[in-house]
Amino acid sequence: MSAPERSTEERAIKEQRVRVNEQIRISPVRLIGADGEQVGIIALDDAKQRAEVAGLDLVEVAPEARPPVCKLMDYGKYRYEEQRKAREARKRQHTVSVKEVKYRPGIEDHDYEFKTRHVRRFLEEGDKVKVTMMFRGRQLSHPELGLEVLERVSKAVEDLGKIESAPTREGRTMFMVIAPLKDK
Repeated sequence: MSAPERSTEERAIKEQRVRVNEQIRISPVRLIGADGEQVGIIALDDAKQRAEVAGLDLVEVAPEARPPVCKLMDYGKYRYEEQRKAREARKRQHTVSVKEVKYRPGIEDHDYEFKTRHVRRFLEEGDKVKVTMMFRGRQLSHPELGLEVLERVSKAVEDLGKIESAPTREGRTMFMVIAPLKDK
């Protein structure tokens, strides 16, 4: 485990601020046994005594409740399991990034196909694609040429993605965002 990874896990544990054994101060507490059954509302000293006899820790699981809810458990094992779950969740999560591909209104066929292959690859990888049309000089007076290219791109990738935001013009650029289909 790398140092930055460890520090984020330690921060997450510190943020939870779970009280254990001697850190618990409020009496009485609602006690839950090691097997999950409700013991009832008992004095804090009695709950600590039961934890010691069972060889477990008394862990405050719901400090905002009145009386606070405490559970008998192996706290070290509990912390390890929580860290493992957090690690697995981070592994499984996929952050969707937005990739950008830039076109020009008078783009040649080879360049168009090359850039469209990139758009297809990004959509296959699960990323959103911002397709940007850049205008220069006299091209600004013919935005319909750029719109035609954007429509060609959207038709070429309609099996992999859907248009999330329609072509929009801002100054010298026109852009649209294509999102990957969910079933891929």
